[in-house]
Order: sequence, then C-alpha cells, then structure tokens
Amino acid sequence: MNTILSFTNIRNFFISLVVFLIIDMVWLTLIAKSIYSKYLGYLMAPKVNFLAAFIFYIIFIIGLSVFVIHPAFVNDSWRSALFMGMFFGLITYATYDLTNLATVKDWPVFITVIDLIWGSMVSGATAFISFLLIRLFRS
Repeated sequence: MNTILSFTNIRNFFISLVVFLIIDMVWLTLIAKSIYSKYLGYLMAPKVNFLAAFIFYIIFIIGLSVFVIHPAFVNDSWRSALFMGMFFGLITYATYDLTNLATVKDWPVFITVIDLIWGSMVSGATAFISFLLIRLFRS
C-alpha cells in the first residue's frame, strides 16, 4: 500500500528538496544577492526569516512533487518533468511577482522579469534532476 507518508514518497520529497536548496542557494548567495540589494534594498529585512523560508521550501516542493514530478513518473517522461517543472515555476513565481508589481509601490519590473525566468529555470531543473535521481533509486 502506497500512502502519502510512505518511505518512497518521503525519500523522493527529500531528494527534490535537497536539489532545489542547492540550486537556489547558489542563485541567492552568488548571483541574486547583489541584484536584490540594488533593486529591493529598501524592502529587504536585515535578517532572513528562516521559518518563513522553511515553510516556503516545504510547500513549494510538495507542490512540485504532486503536480510535476509524480505525473512525470506516471508518464515516464523526463521531458514532462523538465517542461512542466518550468511551467509550474513560472506560475508560482508569477503569483508572487505579479502581485507585487500590482500592489507594491515602485516594485521593479526588472525584478519581476528576472524572478519569472529564475522560477522557471529552478523549478524545471529541480524537477528534471529529481526525476533522474529518483529513477536511480526506484526498485
């Protein structure tokens, strides 16, 4: 019986979480930090709210797993993982950035564009790499 909390599902979740965290940490620490400081410095908190970040990562990976990675296995398609992952990332990051563009005074269009591209890339890459890694562990 395959329950939501099966060993396989938990293992797959953690594989995807680690992949996403590695890719996103490289982006946030090496590339985006200076961009965000330049364009959003007036909004940035002095300290990261790690609880909020943790909750985001958990919810995001659950969504990526349910809506992208699992269906990619049903279809046995790495292309599905990659392209649906990119689409999922576009939708999720657009929700945040376009809402900010619509409601936050002086929200930079440049940040919205960069984030939509990044969301698509990180989500597609995470789904694709996770698909390949999980496939290695399948029995």
